Amino acid sequence: MPLVKANGYGHGMIECARIFASQGAAAFGVAEAAEGVQLRQAGITQPVLVLVGVVEQTLPDIVNARLTPVVADGSIVAALSRQACESNIELGVHLKMDAGMGRQGTLPADFRDLVQAVLGASHLRLDGVMAHFPSADDRQSGSSAEVLSIFQQTTAMLADLNCGKCCLHLANSGGLFYVAGARLDMVRPGIALYGYYPDGAAGAAQAAPPRLRPAMRYVTRIIQVRRVPAGSGLGYNHLFTTARLSTIAVLPVGYANGYLRNLTHQAQVLINGHRAPVVGRVSMNLTLVDVTDLPEPRVGDEVVLLGRQGQEEITADEIAGWMETISYEVLCLFGQLNARVMVD
Repeated sequence: MPLVKANGYGHGMIECARIFASQGAAAFGVAEAAEGVQLRQAGITQPVLVLVGVVEQTLPDIVNARLTPVVADGSIVAALSRQACESNIELGVHLKMDAGMGRQGTLPADFRDLVQAVLGASHLRLDGVMAHFPSADDRQSGSSAEVLSIFQQTTAMLADLNCGKCCLHLANSGGLFYVAGARLDMVRPGIALYGYYPDGAAGAAQAAPPRLRPAMRYVTRIIQVRRVPAGSGLGYNHLFTTARLSTIAVLPVGYANGYLRNLTHQAQVLINGHRAPVVGRVSMNLTLVDVTDLPEPRVGDEVVLLGRQGQEEITADEIAGWMETISYEVLCLFGQLNARVMVD
């Protein structure tokens, strides 16, 4: 079940879903009902799980689009049953167990009651049970084995409740790669589908070939090349002052494009296959780069903020280090705040 929530981690939900469907995806995972409706309108026919849960206001969309709601507790079961009854359909649901994530779901002690509530509800069918790993990206964490054990022990009761075939799923990208025995009936890869390891650069360094290849490349072009004397303050608050006669390239990118202010004096970009540092404050729509040591930078030259150019590459993991975050956030920011072009 590919996760295509958050607009496909910034890569384009519909475009990615169509690609994954053509490669045999069994189902899709989204966060909100509105995303599922968009997938249906785009022609996606596989089951679409609404992973973050449901509230009463979203029930008509879920039922009308034949989405699969993930039920976190019993409070929504009666309303979900009524909505399915009014539409005269049998609606499959998945239950979310809190097997150790500590974020959302029904605790193991209350799991039987939730199963029985769904089984006793008109027009509802129990199709699956899920949980989530809190630390599957940490290969040394002992919590993943504990979560898997709790999940398997708790779901064992399903056989006694005459639930029929029920899809059990737990593994995200980290669970798929690093937790033995976690594949169960279905897996839910997210970040790995877009070319990154759940444990970031460390995972990429330790991975055996063939390694994942990042799917996203983020580029712009130089809009001005300026020669400025030594002692010139650059940008807001003059956070950077040139120490020599310098050549500065101006890029039409800033924090409005997800290129955040904390990249100031941290980030590098690629121009003509060479790295060049960001200097001065990153502003809303403009970023300055010191290209003094580069061979003949020109207006119109391609600038790579994320991706490969020649023999050099800047990854989302490297940018995440500069931003003090994770690759997931970098990809979502860049992908959702800029025009995307799909390249075969």
